[in-house]
Parts: sequence; structure tokens; C-alpha cells
Amino acid sequence: METSKRYIDDLMTFMDKSVINFFAVKTMRERLDAEGYTCLDATAKWDVKPGGKYYVVKNHSAIFAFAVGVGGATAGYKIISAHSDSPCFRIKPNPEMVSGGMLKLNTEVYGGPILYTWFDRPLSIAGRVLLRGENPLHPKTRFIKIDRPLLTIPHLAIHFNRAVNDGNPLSRQKDMLPVIAKVNEAMEKDNFVLRLVATELGVEPDEIIDFDLSLFDTTPACLVGYRNEFITSGRLDDLSMAHAAMTALLESEDNAMTRVMAIFDNEETGSGTKQGAASPVLDHILRRVNVCLGGNEEDYLRAIAASFMVSADNAHAVHPNYVEKQDPTNHPVLGGGPVIKINANCKYMTDADSAAVFKTICDEAGVPCQYFVNHSDVAGGSTLGNILTSQIDLRGVDMGNALWAMHSVRETASVADHIFAILAFTRFYNC
Repeated sequence: METSKRYIDDLMTFMDKSVINFFAVKTMRERLDAEGYTCLDATAKWDVKPGGKYYVVKNHSAIFAFAVGVGGATAGYKIISAHSDSPCFRIKPNPEMVSGGMLKLNTEVYGGPILYTWFDRPLSIAGRVLLRGENPLHPKTRFIKIDRPLLTIPHLAIHFNRAVNDGNPLSRQKDMLPVIAKVNEAMEKDNFVLRLVATELGVEPDEIIDFDLSLFDTTPACLVGYRNEFITSGRLDDLSMAHAAMTALLESEDNAMTRVMAIFDNEETGSGTKQGAASPVLDHILRRVNVCLGGNEEDYLRAIAASFMVSADNAHAVHPNYVEKQDPTNHPVLGGGPVIKINANCKYMTDADSAAVFKTICDEAGVPCQYFVNHSDVAGGSTLGNILTSQIDLRGVDMGNALWAMHSVRETASVADHIFAILAFTRFYNC
């Protein structure tokens, strides 16, 4: 019971710190540093040794940690992958707009959020800021997270749209712009965001070259339900899986195979970036590890053939108000354990072989598991597993814990399921 409480308290702390992709990676870096992992520079020659613990960061928004196995260059890799990004709103360049006496910001939708869940929320700003450095190729990087409610996206009153509850088509450009201030004569509207960021960072505005800034909901994670059996938070998809993978990596034991945690970025937009699963970033890292272990191309291919990946991305729980949306015979429920995701058209990497592997791991961990299959009249999406196998020839399974309201500004998951995932992931690393 004590361990379970520790896992959930730690998850909520992690969620509150990890307000966007950059801060998810920053939080994981801090944890890995505290646990004795060494950060490797991708531009330097690596000296990776059996039993060593290392990590690599890509674009400040993806992180790859690995505990090197003692079985040599052909022993293979146990990989758990997840992603750091979630649907949100990105602030555009030159974002200041004045309308109705108010200063609002021009934003662009990132990924596929449920738009109307963002209305009337206390929002703030977080992201990455690039400052002038000594070398034009290497600007300085600072991170910013304004820890107070700063903006809101006000909904139109029902009195101006009596049909709002009958369906309300939304314009991303018109309806979803956040308000940040009331305009007065003393306010300098030009470069307002630039000057705000400069003040928060304690730098001069002309030191700032560019930024990646996003909005986030400032409401903290919390437990709900009669027995506190649910957790509600923003970004559970997919940071809950990233947290479970990190926890399992840190609590697992050294063995012959190299244990890998791969947290990619940009899954919500198709993974087609240098830090996404469709890039060769993980393949390059695994190859470099193999070389450090004395391996050659043949050894690397043998290691990959011996490897297995758990692609961990959240799944859809059966909704108590919309049971008909699910497959007739496969109803993953909150609290029912990790969900194995299957698709006949190969949108997931799962097959009977990999499902059997993961189900056996769950059995050995004392964890229940369940299945998700799309309703046959509904097209399904894809995730990290089948995208990554276009780069690396891996066996693996797509799975995730079940959620309600995936891509809402706040999602709901099961406390028990998160504990189950950590236990299953730890057993996977230790088997």
C-alpha cells in the first residue's frame, strides 16, 4: 500500500511539473541525474560500458535513457517507448491582437485536442526560449514556465448562441484565441509577449532570438471517485506511460540485455521530426551503444533480432455513457489493467506472438490485462509501434492504460492501472 501511494503521489507531482514536452523531458532529466545516470553529448565520442547508465536528449523534447546490459554486443535491447507531447495551443510569432478593448494572443492548434474543453480555464505559458550566444549555430537555451494563471479562452454566452448545446462548430482561428490583458493607454501592445518572457527570464528583449511557447492548464492533477480510484489531469496521454516507463527503469535490475526508455516527441502530429519515432534517432543510439560494446553490423542486427519493444501509448476505456462506441466483445475498463491494442490492418505492431509475450509478462507480475480492438465501423489511429518499425526491425506490442476523454484538456485514468503498468514494465525489464 505504501509503494502504491508513493507511485501515485509521484505521478501527480510529475504531471504538475511536466506541463509541456520540454518540461516533461526536463523533469525526467532531473530524476535520471539524481539516480546516477550520465548525460551523453551526441556530438562527442561515447565511452559506454556494461553496467553503465546513460541518457541522451534530442531537441530538449525527447529523451532516451538506457542501462547497459552485461551480456555483450549481441544480447539485445528491452525497450519501452512513449511520447512527451500532448495536444495543446502554440503561440504564433507576433501574436498580439487587440479586439473589444482586450489583448488576445494568436495561437495555432497543436495535435488534435477536444477544443471546447479548453474554454474558461485558467491557462498559462511555458516553453523554450532561444537567446543569442557566441556561435550562431549554438544559441543559448532557457526554459520558461509561468506558474500563475495568466490567460483564459472565454466561451460565448449562451444568450448569444441559443443552439450552443445542440452542436457548436468551432473556428480554431476565431473562437479559440486566449485573452491575456485589458488594454489601457499605458500598455505597450507591440512585442508584449517578448517583453513578458524577457522579464520572466531576467534578460533584455533584444537577447531573445526566438521561442517555442505553448499554453497549459494550470489546474493541478488530483484524485476523484468515492474511493479516490481515479486520477484526473492534463496530458495523461502520454505522460502517464512515460512516468511508468521511467519508474520501472529506475527500479529494475541489471541483466544481460540493455534496458531502454525511449520518449519521443511529436507523436500527436505524426512523428515525422528528427525527435519523432519516424526518424532514425533511436536506431542511431542503439548502434552507438553496440559499437561501444565491441559490436559490428552483424552483431547489431543479431541484437535487434533478440530485442523486444513495448510501445506504451494510452488506450480508450469503455465510456459508461457511450458503450456502443466500443467493439462489441472487447471493453477495456478503467482499473482492468494494461490494454493490449490490436488492429487487423496493422495500425498497431501487435500480433499474436507479441501479445502472448506481454500477457505472460503481466501474468508473472500479477497484473491483469485486457484488449482494445476498434469497432469495425470506426477507423482507428496508429501510434509509436508501427511507425518505429519502419526504422528498426523489432518485435513488439502496442499497449497502454485505458483513459476517458483522451485529448481533452483533462483526462481521467485509473489509479490501479498506473500501478499495474509500473509492475508490468518492471517485470519486463527484469525478465
